[in-house]
Amino acid sequence: MADGQWLVVGLGNPGPGYASHRHNVGQMALDQLASRIGAPFKRHKTNATVAEGRLGPGGARLVLAKPASFMNLSGGPVAQLMRFYSLTPDRLIVLHDELDIPFDTIKLKVGGGHGGHNGLRDIQAAIGTPDFARVRIGIGRPPGRQDPADFVLTPFTKAEREVLPSLLSDAADAVEQVIAEGLLPAQQRFHAPR
Repeated sequence: MADGQWLVVGLGNPGPGYASHRHNVGQMALDQLASRIGAPFKRHKTNATVAEGRLGPGGARLVLAKPASFMNLSGGPVAQLMRFYSLTPDRLIVLHDELDIPFDTIKLKVGGGHGGHNGLRDIQAAIGTPDFARVRIGIGRPPGRQDPADFVLTPFTKAEREVLPSLLSDAADAVEQVIAEGLLPAQQRFHAPR
């Protein structure tokens, strides 16, 4: 499972104005992974920034990528990256925010619908299949009657920011475990009641 190369994509919107928003939690978790493998992000010709490295000595080769497009147009860069690195959907892991999962919770799955997430919808359309791994990072539902589209474009609260580092660490751990051991062991760990 750990052999070969993996493309790990963190979804979000480009630019510093969006960097702290809930919608960018996938990219925040990707930064955590890049730090672990000691790889800086660099511009890439596929309309993304990319960091490359290994999961430890002799470990799997990782291509960590942040599409330089807006969230709703993530599919083009992901499809280009897969072609550039000659990777199939079973070697793709997407980190993204998930409204339907409580904050500070990680869920993992392969395939399924996009649940109204436009970044996932665009990736599925661009690569022609929903069958890729997702690390779903819970951001919870908006309070009151706030529109979910507005909610995802707001920063985390002060209380959430205190917990955020451990959530991002869990998301990075989940990626490493999926690559090293497969989806099921990672699901058993992260889906277990805490």
